[in-house]
Amino acid sequence: MFILLKIIARTVILPPTGFLIVAVLGLILSRWYRKLGTTLLILGLGSLWLCATPVVADALERLAERYPPLDLSRPLNAQAIVILGGGDVRQAAEYSGPAAAFQTLERLNYGAYLARRTSLPILVTGTRYEAEAMQTTLLRDFGLRVRWVENRSGDTFQNAKFSAPLLHADGIRRVILVTSSPHEWRAVHEFRDAGLEVVPAPVGTLPEQELMFTKFIPNMGALLQSHAALYELIGEQARVTFAALHLRRQTAPQN
Repeated sequence: MFILLKIIARTVILPPTGFLIVAVLGLILSRWYRKLGTTLLILGLGSLWLCATPVVADALERLAERYPPLDLSRPLNAQAIVILGGGDVRQAAEYSGPAAAFQTLERLNYGAYLARRTSLPILVTGTRYEAEAMQTTLLRDFGLRVRWVENRSGDTFQNAKFSAPLLHADGIRRVILVTSSPHEWRAVHEFRDAGLEVVPAPVGTLPEQELMFTKFIPNMGALLQSHAALYELIGEQARVTFAALHLRRQTAPQN
């Protein structure tokens, strides 16, 4: 039920839906409260426009990113690699089976790269469908077998909650955590709270780019980027609040 409520809240609050709701509400209210309605209409459409511009999307993503790319030249002292599902999986007709796509595939690609560089075993975590697609993709496309499959989780909190016991049972205490760069901060804290030492391995860290006029032209990619960044910025505050109120708090094993 909590996961369902999160999905509904995310859909209603974040762009584009959240801003469109504000704009439509403004349009309706303008019949009776002209100034208020006009203000809401401009606020909703203006915010949607801004979030669809690359310059704003990049700024939001940089706010969400907290960790630099992993430096493999330094000692990691890790015992396993954990790859988090990103929700982007599909039943692929061309493969006659499940396949990872987009964000999830990006994480798997980097996780496979790290596995080859470090020779560490891999754990994949996500929903049943995500975990199956991740495991299948790693074996079929990268020639890598997954040692642990955690397939009961619906969000980052559950990723950590259900993955930690699997790793602890095999004596794993320190892991390389692979996920998208804006999501890394929140994920690291969930896994640390679950009793694991974490080496952050963010994927897709935003590079320094020259500011060009195209950065001010709205596009769908920038809107999706803003959506993801805002979700992480809000999600981190929610994580801290729920943990402080003991509504959703990891329980690390007692030594």
